Amino acid sequence: MQENKLGVMPVSKLIWNMSLPIIASMLMQALYNIVDSVFVSMVSEQSLTAVSLAFPAQQLMIGLATGTAVGVNALMGRSLGARQQSRADAVAMNGVFLALVGFMVTAALGLSLGGVFFRAQTAEQSIIVQGESYLRIVTGCSFGLFGQVMFERLLQGTGRSRYSMYTQGLGAIVNTILDPVFIFVLGLGVAGAAIATVIGQCCACALAIYFNKTKNEDIHLRFRGFCPDWRLIGNIYAIGLPSVIMMAVGSLMTFLMNKILITYHAARETAATAFGVYFKLNSFIFMPIFGLNNGVVPIVAYNYGARNRARLTETIRRSVLYASAIMLAGIAIFELIPHLLLRLFSATDTLLAVGVPCLRIIALSFSFAGACIALGSSFQALGKSVYSMINSIVRQLVFLLPSAYLLARYGTAVGNSDLVWWSFPIAEIASLLVTSFFFRRVYRTLILPLPEHGEHDA
Repeated sequence: MQENKLGVMPVSKLIWNMSLPIIASMLMQALYNIVDSVFVSMVSEQSLTAVSLAFPAQQLMIGLATGTAVGVNALMGRSLGARQQSRADAVAMNGVFLALVGFMVTAALGLSLGGVFFRAQTAEQSIIVQGESYLRIVTGCSFGLFGQVMFERLLQGTGRSRYSMYTQGLGAIVNTILDPVFIFVLGLGVAGAAIATVIGQCCACALAIYFNKTKNEDIHLRFRGFCPDWRLIGNIYAIGLPSVIMMAVGSLMTFLMNKILITYHAARETAATAFGVYFKLNSFIFMPIFGLNNGVVPIVAYNYGARNRARLTETIRRSVLYASAIMLAGIAIFELIPHLLLRLFSATDTLLAVGVPCLRIIALSFSFAGACIALGSSFQALGKSVYSMINSIVRQLVFLLPSAYLLARYGTAVGNSDLVWWSFPIAEIASLLVTSFFFRRVYRTLILPLPEHGEHDA
């Protein structure tokens, strides 16, 4: 039997072989996100605020899609590593079923609760109307997003990462071309941006399905007579649910952070807009690391299934090193040219005054974030996603939000609203300590007992 490259290719070469196509596709996605917001900012600052306030709901939707896919990817990788072909096929088919269920749940919530979601954040009627319109479209038509994420992860989980670069690239290109058409030519404003987004996602989904049918020989999708395997679904979410919860916690954090900023920051909605712009910009730094992790997860999962400690540990060590290097580059960019970054979004003088210290202070947290993210992906690959979940809760709900609330109130009292941004470096330091503690436990209990070079060493 031909050896899978996940078990034989030199680790450094394999990491980049798996990750670079995903990184490229995610950078395309990050570019599309920024271009999307740049076009929206040309309509008005309130339109940009509406899209920014919609971000927590989108984050929750994406979290459900990617968290489910993480569980499918890890379980499928371990099955392939253990030469269990029928189980790997069953995992993939149940993953596609779960993507469909996720779309239906998201659409129901988005269509029924969009107005309530925005009125809980702001009283500005223009922002509420634009935001509700945007959110209803992206959630009601989210079948493209859920399908795209799942079918791309099936490609990545079998070592065919470069095809996901093509699918995300297609979605980003279609969206970027259609944005000005729907926003300005057809005069649909924020709703036009949402329509362009879902069309791009549907195009990417269609291409991902095509690649799985024609290029992915390791997974066989046969849905005739398919019946959900609830035990497998339970196993998928035993790995993936913590990732869903992590994204839900992130969504809650963003929602409550917007509330804190609008309530206590001197610039109110402008501060929330600056925070939203930060999330758009930081995607250029974090997306390459997430792409790196998406490439690393199947490598770690496969070699854990193959019981090869040497390849597993080298993969984790190199991923931490590469992620930290990317973060250092991000710090340099945010510290040196924050004005130029903000002017991409037609920033007013008020937005510049709020956004420049926001970017510079939050960027200091990047020093610690790279290692946390890289080690978190190893938890997922080894079936210990609950550690990542606990760490996310500690970082965002135990440290970030309380410190943001206290610093925002104190900053208002002393006339320095910028103090609120220091909550991010504080939370990231705490996160690194928690992550290090969990990794030591995982190493002792799961990694160290493995044979150094596989079963033939046992």
